[in-house]
Amino acid sequence: MTAAKRVLIVEDDPHIADLLRLHLGDEGYVVQHAADGDAGMRLLEQEGPWDALVLDVMLPGVDGLQICRRARAMARYVPIIIISARGSETQRIVGLELGADDYLAKPFSLPELVARVRALLRRAEAMAQSARMDAGAITVGGLHLDPLARTASNDGQELELTPREFDLLLFFARNPDQVFARAELLDQVWGYGHDGYEHTVNTHINRLRNKIEADPATPRRLLTVWGRGYKLVDGTGGTA
Repeated sequence: MTAAKRVLIVEDDPHIADLLRLHLGDEGYVVQHAADGDAGMRLLEQEGPWDALVLDVMLPGVDGLQICRRARAMARYVPIIIISARGSETQRIVGLELGADDYLAKPFSLPELVARVRALLRRAEAMAQSARMDAGAITVGGLHLDPLARTASNDGQELELTPREFDLLLFFARNPDQVFARAELLDQVWGYGHDGYEHTVNTHINRLRNKIEADPATPRRLLTVWGRGYKLVDGTGGTA
C-alpha cells in the first residue's frame, strides 16, 4: 500500500489552518500544522521528509519566504505553495524566484488550493518516475549529471545547485543544442501556473551561468539565442 502523502501547513490564522487541515485531510493526506515560522522551520528540518508545503508569508518568527528558501536549499525536492494576503506582483515574483511552485493570494478558494496541491504532487511523482526510468548519467561537455543521485559536476568539480537549478540544468542536458523559449522552460521545469513570470527563468539562467561558466559575462555553454531563448552546448564554441 502506498504511504499517504505528508503535507506541512505553516499558517498563523487558526481558522484558515483548520479549514486547510480539514480539506487536505479529506483528500487522504497526513497533515501537520505549525502556527508560527519558528515551529514551521523546526518541523521542516526535523520531522521530514515532507511531500508538500503550504506556507503563509506573514508569520510570527521567521516568515514563509525564509522557510521556502531553506526548503529549496535541501537536497530533496518538495512542492511548495505560498499563500498570502499580499497579492502584489512583487510578492508573487519573490516567492517564485525563491523556488515556490505556486502562489495563491488570500482570500482563496479552498477547493482550488487542494486541486493545486494534488496537481503538484502528481507532477513531482511524474518527475521522480521519469528520473528512475532515465537514470543514466548525462555528460555534456564538461558537465556531468546523475539524475538519481541528483548530483552534478563541472569539469570534475562538484556543483552546489538548488533543486530548481538542478532540474533546469538536467532539462537542458537531456536536450542539448535545442533552443527553448522562456515560456517553454517555465512549462517544462516549473509546471503550470507561471504564465507571465518569464523573468524567473532569467534569474535561474544567470545563477547557473555563475556556477558553470568560466566567465559568466561571456558564456560558452548556456547560450542565449537572441529572440528565441536559450540552449546548452558542449562549450567548445558559440557566442552568448
